[in-house]
Amino acid sequence: MILLERNVAMGVNHAEVVIIGGGIIGAAIAYFLGREGVNVIVLEKGELASGTSSRCDGNILAIDKDPGFDSQMSLTSQRIIDELSRELSSPFEYRLPGSILVCESDEEMEAAQLWVNRQKALGLSFRMLDRGDIRQESPFLADDLPGGLECGTDSTVNPYLLTFALFDDAQKKYGVRVSLNTEVKSILRNPLTADFKICTTQGDFSARKIVNAAGVWAPVIGQMVGIDIPIVPRKGHLIVASRQVPVGMRKVMEFGYLISKFGGERKVDPLTEKYGVALVFEPTESQNFLIGSSREFVGFDTTVNMEAIRTMARRTLRFYPKIGDFHVIRTYTGLRPWTQDHLPIVSAVDEVPGFYIAAGHEGDGISLAAVTGKLMSQMITEQPDTVISTEPLKFERFRKKVNHA
Repeated sequence: MILLERNVAMGVNHAEVVIIGGGIIGAAIAYFLGREGVNVIVLEKGELASGTSSRCDGNILAIDKDPGFDSQMSLTSQRIIDELSRELSSPFEYRLPGSILVCESDEEMEAAQLWVNRQKALGLSFRMLDRGDIRQESPFLADDLPGGLECGTDSTVNPYLLTFALFDDAQKKYGVRVSLNTEVKSILRNPLTADFKICTTQGDFSARKIVNAAGVWAPVIGQMVGIDIPIVPRKGHLIVASRQVPVGMRKVMEFGYLISKFGGERKVDPLTEKYGVALVFEPTESQNFLIGSSREFVGFDTTVNMEAIRTMARRTLRFYPKIGDFHVIRTYTGLRPWTQDHLPIVSAVDEVPGFYIAAGHEGDGISLAAVTGKLMSQMITEQPDTVISTEPLKFERFRKKVNHA
């Protein structure tokens, strides 16, 4: 059970660090900072995990990461998640089944081989799969698929349970305080003390440092301190489905997912292209399954578009033609915090000392939450060695600013 602090009533409104955002990124940062003995308050405008963290799949993936820093960051996050599976008091449905990408053509197989070669050169556990491997993966996959590739280190979690497990231990073990239904309205900085004053719907808070972990809303918080954070919401749909016979035991994506994710050109029909649809199949512990995915820039619109849902269903049947009788339980959407270079911002802001950003993970928030939390904790506590390099994640790479009002 999460212990919710009534900060205003108690009059205890100061912390060394205030984290804005109660999703999985904020949870991971709160946990690791609390473990370092830092006095932390988390401000969440709604309920915990009520935004993107509750509207996504739960994969800790390296298979879909660009070879190099991106895939190494994911591998580090996988290792930390494995440690947390033994460290946290509450279970979060952690499994380590690996994942696969299936190819639709010989051309994709050639591209997949290059992808595998690059990842293996960096020491990651990748291998190619042939037609026989795909048939063994699931009898429901299409017979004409020529093969694919596998990443053996990929794991899966329940993102909602992981968020709550992190917050639960952060509070009970390390004294982190959480204030819900607390929307930040403005941020002021005292030029004499360098403290921040955070004005909210539940009263005022103060802190030496602020971490902006507000996801798609991070630009709104950025404007309050005079900076322009180049994060844009990118909408995605998910289908929750079931079938009497289990369809598969681990996550399956099409190789075209990589092309869709990174903005390449695909040979697909106009609707599939319009909605950025690519197969994502993920079984749950209850043996239901999630079907994705779509990618659209439509602002903050989270309404379910049935044309997009039908397009996703058709794409699923291309790869799983034998499950045309699957039962749709529900559909929903989420907003991914997108950046132009597909890397998150995990960084101090030079022009606003004491202000940090941990946002812009797009669809990798669950994958990268653990490494983000640990890295941000190390940065704030000024540890000389960090779990990964900070350079590729710096805010200054965008060099976009606005003046104070």
